[in-house]
Amino acid sequence: MNRLASALGRIVGENFVLSSNFEQYLRDETETRGIRGRADAVALPGDALEVAAVVAWCYEHDVAITTRGGGTGYAGGAVPLDGGVVLSLERLVRVRAFDPVVWRIHAEAGVRTAKLQQLVRESGLWFPPDPGAAETSQIGGNIATNAGGPHAFKYGVTGAWVLGLEAVVPPGELIAVGGPVRKDVAGYDLKSLLIGSEGTLGVITAAWIRLIPAPESALPLIGIYPERDAGVSAIEAVLGNGIPAATLEYLDGRSLAASAATFPFELPANSGFAVIAEVDGSLAETVRLADELQGVLAEGALVVHRVAHPDEIVRLWRWRDGVSVAVTSIKGWKISEDIVVPLDRLRDALAGTEAIAERHGLESCSWGHAGDGNLHATFLVDQADEAALVRAADGASDLFGLAIELGGSVSGEHGLGSVKRGGLARQWPDSAVSLHEAVKRAFDPKNLLNPGKKLAR
Repeated sequence: MNRLASALGRIVGENFVLSSNFEQYLRDETETRGIRGRADAVALPGDALEVAAVVAWCYEHDVAITTRGGGTGYAGGAVPLDGGVVLSLERLVRVRAFDPVVWRIHAEAGVRTAKLQQLVRESGLWFPPDPGAAETSQIGGNIATNAGGPHAFKYGVTGAWVLGLEAVVPPGELIAVGGPVRKDVAGYDLKSLLIGSEGTLGVITAAWIRLIPAPESALPLIGIYPERDAGVSAIEAVLGNGIPAATLEYLDGRSLAASAATFPFELPANSGFAVIAEVDGSLAETVRLADELQGVLAEGALVVHRVAHPDEIVRLWRWRDGVSVAVTSIKGWKISEDIVVPLDRLRDALAGTEAIAERHGLESCSWGHAGDGNLHATFLVDQADEAALVRAADGASDLFGLAIELGGSVSGEHGLGSVKRGGLARQWPDSAVSLHEAVKRAFDPKNLLNPGKKLAR
């Protein structure tokens, strides 16, 4: 065992330090883009005090620290770029407190999303954020990336549900900001700075999370349209008619065709666009809203499916969760980017994505969170075609430019990580970028926390 591993072993125990054979800690979902990292050791602390001790030792000895949750990110945020220590929080799995009477839970960073959702559901409560890979993703990682998901349209992204955080900040101090209270405006909003910081400002070790009573009923509908314009018009009509949909998703024609084999219903032959919308509330309210929604979605639709049976609902969302895998299978590889535009520019963003693909000689598709204007714009490539990979990278840069031109952002819910380095400087003025960099220096003057990530330029 080398010197670094020996030092970490004295903190977390020799059995919880890996000095070799830890390839799974060197990648996240950006592996499909060939992004793999390098680390000198992996530490698996058992509690927040051990996290603080690891950070303190690394900070004293100028060792970089890459914090890792479930490894489900799409921006390379959990990939160690150039050595140092991977700090995995997978052992921080305690639920420190669960207070269903007052709708809150205190969970450590390593608690898996699905476990927390199941626990609170058993008491009739709900944690609405639902990013993908719930069985693998961890609460700390969701907070560190401010993850979204389909229900973010009505209920907001993860950060909207965080009451308080416990975190380790340089040079190894354990702090708490916020707490089990619903109001706290006493100081600068340090909690919100840590949320979405992707491990570059501190290591989140636990969070107080607010909950709400689970809706009595939820009912999704899916409209199938012959082409994009009819589908986008339906999306706009849902909002224009004041229907408080809980989710409002879309799939374009190619992504719909790629996933057709697992679609729970029969697809018309000329299907070119799909809109998924869900309403929730009391049973009576859900039925009323579903009736209104069905009428709105029917305009211009080939068919509208009202998904009422519980098994059908499960099948629908399982199909939706599998779209990314289905799209990847078309050519075996893909370059997928997360951008967001104002909802009234969604039509332009979809057309612009296709134009970018055509300009670079690529095939493309997209799907995502229509109500939020959040596109997962994707280029389909053969991994062995190096020229196509280069063209796809150039196309991704053009996608960021398109989002900014339309008044949007280079990232809606996946963060910057290392993949989108420099994108923020294209979006923000220099003065704002300088403030972004000053915050990093204030928290992490040695630049040892997840270096190379969340960089504006």
